[in-house]
Amino acid sequence: MADYELHYWPGIQGRGEFVRLALEATGTPYLDVARDAPSHDGGGEAALIRRLRDPANPTPSFAPPFLVHGDIVIGQTAAILLYLGPRLDLAGRNEREALWAHQLQLTIADAVAEAHDTHHPISVLLYYEDQKDTALLRAKDFREHRVPKYLGWFEEVLQRNPAGDTHLVGERLSYADLSLFQLVEGLRHAFPKSAARALADTPAVVKLHDNVRRRQRIRDYLHSPRRIGFNEDGIFRRYPELDGE
Repeated sequence: MADYELHYWPGIQGRGEFVRLALEATGTPYLDVARDAPSHDGGGEAALIRRLRDPANPTPSFAPPFLVHGDIVIGQTAAILLYLGPRLDLAGRNEREALWAHQLQLTIADAVAEAHDTHHPISVLLYYEDQKDTALLRAKDFREHRVPKYLGWFEEVLQRNPAGDTHLVGERLSYADLSLFQLVEGLRHAFPKSAARALADTPAVVKLHDNVRRRQRIRDYLHSPRRIGFNEDGIFRRYPELDGE
């Protein structure tokens, strides 16, 4: 029986995917509630919404993802991973490394938010087509300045790691490595031309990404039906016009 319940929208990778990768990489049993909840429990999004709005929960989450572990409910991707990290042995060897992993995750969260805002720069309540002109301007800045800056910083982090450039934190896998892998995957999907240019200048980031992909559990997960494909309802959306010329 799964100790962990992950609550996230059933049809997209989104921010919940960063949590899924940590659970999948460690072979940790979990219930993906909106996808796996039995029909007699409401199933699908109904189970997620019911828990999200549960008036008995003293620590309500603003939105999915949130994780339920016993009587503990944790919202926000970075906070979930801060909680899971030491329990799954994905947060380094000591407090300093654990805090460093958390800092890295928060920076990845910033990059993810900026990627989202390329196609919804004005409001999440408006369709992309209703804000396309502004999206074109936002995406140009993102691909020309922000993507190289983020990936360049992670390249520097890898090069500065005293344990070598194989991992972001110390000498072994952390959830920050898994999340950087997902960021690269998302950028390659949404901005294939721009991502290729930036990644050409960040070989250590590419090597980390490829090493994560080769891990047996990750490889199995990526080829399983549990891995939802990228789509135009998620964070990383492929609109060719946003990738420039």
